[in-house]
Amino acid sequence: MWREPQRYRIAPVSDGRAAALLLAGLDEEQRAAVVAPAGPVCILAGAGTGKTRAITHRIAYRALSGELAGRHVLAVTFTARAAAELRTRLASLGVESVQARTFHAAALRQLRFFAPRIFGGRPLPELLDSKARLVTLAAGRAGLRADRTAARDLASEIEWAKSTLVEPGDYPVAAAKAGRESPVDAATVSRVFAAYEQVKRSTGVIDFEDVLRAACWAMEEHPDVAEQVRAQYRHFTVDEYQDVNPLQQRLLDGWLGNRRDLTVVGDASQTIYSFTGACADHLIGFPRRYRDAVVVRLVRDYRSTPQVVGLANAVIRQARGAEARLRLELTGQRPPGPEPQVRACPDEPAEAAAVAKRCVELIAGGTPANEIAVLFRTNAQSESYEEALAEAGVPYVVHGAERFFERVEVRQAMVALRAASRSTDPGTPLPRAVAEGLAAVGWRADQPPPGGAARERWEALAALAGLAEEIGGTLTEFAEELGRRAAAQHAPTVAGVTLASLHAAKGLEWDAVFVVGLAEGTLPTPYARTPDALEEERRLLYVGITRARQWLWLSYAAARTPGSRQRRPSRFLPLAQEQPRRASAPDAATGKRNREEVRRRILVASCRICGATLLAGPERKLGRCAGCPSDLDEALYERLHEWRRQVSATAGVPAYVVFTDATLTALAERKPAHTADLIQIAGIGPRKLGLYGADVLALIGGADIDDLAVRKTLENPP
Repeated sequence: MWREPQRYRIAPVSDGRAAALLLAGLDEEQRAAVVAPAGPVCILAGAGTGKTRAITHRIAYRALSGELAGRHVLAVTFTARAAAELRTRLASLGVESVQARTFHAAALRQLRFFAPRIFGGRPLPELLDSKARLVTLAAGRAGLRADRTAARDLASEIEWAKSTLVEPGDYPVAAAKAGRESPVDAATVSRVFAAYEQVKRSTGVIDFEDVLRAACWAMEEHPDVAEQVRAQYRHFTVDEYQDVNPLQQRLLDGWLGNRRDLTVVGDASQTIYSFTGACADHLIGFPRRYRDAVVVRLVRDYRSTPQVVGLANAVIRQARGAEARLRLELTGQRPPGPEPQVRACPDEPAEAAAVAKRCVELIAGGTPANEIAVLFRTNAQSESYEEALAEAGVPYVVHGAERFFERVEVRQAMVALRAASRSTDPGTPLPRAVAEGLAAVGWRADQPPPGGAARERWEALAALAGLAEEIGGTLTEFAEELGRRAAAQHAPTVAGVTLASLHAAKGLEWDAVFVVGLAEGTLPTPYARTPDALEEERRLLYVGITRARQWLWLSYAAARTPGSRQRRPSRFLPLAQEQPRRASAPDAATGKRNREEVRRRILVASCRICGATLLAGPERKLGRCAGCPSDLDEALYERLHEWRRQVSATAGVPAYVVFTDATLTALAERKPAHTADLIQIAGIGPRKLGLYGADVLALIGGADIDDLAVRKTLENPP
């Protein structure tokens, strides 16, 4: 049983002023996470709820209180950029000795240190950058001819198997149990996997999974290594815990030993990497493993408007399965914003053109291009949007295609800036010094070139120039800072609209987000054939929605190309079930009216109290969120209830056929005064308006049921 956070008595902190600064500005849940006692702690942190703030303040608070020493803390996350962010924030809080690393970086560091001891005096074997070449060789030995694409697919299967602790001979059974879609038959994958391990050993190299496995083995087979590692690291924080795979969990168990000072942070609703072996079972099973664990739920969303938060809640509220048991109902903390837009387009080129047009409008209205993102299910969808944005003159960058500091032009620029720093007067303003240094590689601030690749190169160098405006200092210091950021993969933002897959967008956020291609067969993908796989597709949409701060656009194309086969909107798309059914031969005017009606119903459904988007049927009838306070007129409700009873008895139909309880509640809360207001309530269409509209408006206006009976007798004498 998880223990809910209590109002813990705060331990005395050695620096009272530092303590006050640490706790100031935290909300109640974040504060509970910060001051929770040592031991197993699980922070369930929804999107935009300030999880990084909570965990860095927790580490800093405990360090400043004297409860732990920063050098004994290992904070683990999944990307070098996230690890760098943790280190930067901890340093700003006065704690600089904490080790914040990825699983692989932490394991690799330990292996290099202990290599002479665990490899018989030999250094650590060379780390393999890519499996493709060795997998191709292994496939040949296994009697399979593998091209580049097949080699990548086989490498992915091998990575999944090793991450889930599956050996080559066990692959067929494990793959069948997991529902894997193997690139070739499972027995062949098993043979290639075994041959790959042999080729790897014969060439004296190891891969990334071997780094984790070797670190586990070092502690399990060498007690002295385990003792030294555990003496160094005594307190652990694991971010994005829902993404931990079995191999990483085994390594974490090795680091922990029998100790329990572990803080994990995760959100089951953002579990989207199961294809790599990531498994939310470790997060879900935390209370079974640690019966006395403290759980803190962070649900106040500081990122997105209430409208975006409401839509995200509506999407994930329909989730099923184990992860759904830990879903969080977020509460938006920002002022109300524009309603999310749901758009149906005739085909994919039209959808891309509509997105590009809206990007132009947003940029013209003052939204920076780098604060706009277009998110899609697969990278193959990028081409249409690249073409549409280029045609509209909108700069863009494809996220995840290549790391910023690995780009040729950026590496050349860094060399040029280091060279310029040796001859530039230290008193030269940094922006000017950087611009002069970049001129050596052909960059001019006022001369963005035409053409996609050339423009992308110019934008990358412009990002370096823009960084100079933020950092300050001398050119030498700037060049050193670039080197540090390159090591941490902390890339500056390129001034262009971001194009990214939903998977690549995880952990990022923008002012305006377009989630596109929301059609059956794309999201969910046709390869999602099991209930668990379909739920992961739903979570992908949830992740995409929660990337938006202010503006959100959801769209789908009715056909891939003009005139091709029609398809349905995604089953996860809000209100998709309310799309009007096509008549046998609808005319253009009717189709346009239907589309406008659907769009109107989508855009006006917002809470009249908090402004959040309403998508659930009962909430839309009430015109407010289920959790917002009711302003029900109880006397009116009783009159409506009795009136409904009499009408249903006279007509000989069940009461709900007249109006449901939810509709009566909505009437008694919203008290519409005119026919136009009455028909806005879901459940009251033209037919019911004609049958009951006059009575309902009269009751709302103060008439009692007897008055209605007298009026009806006068209007319809026997």
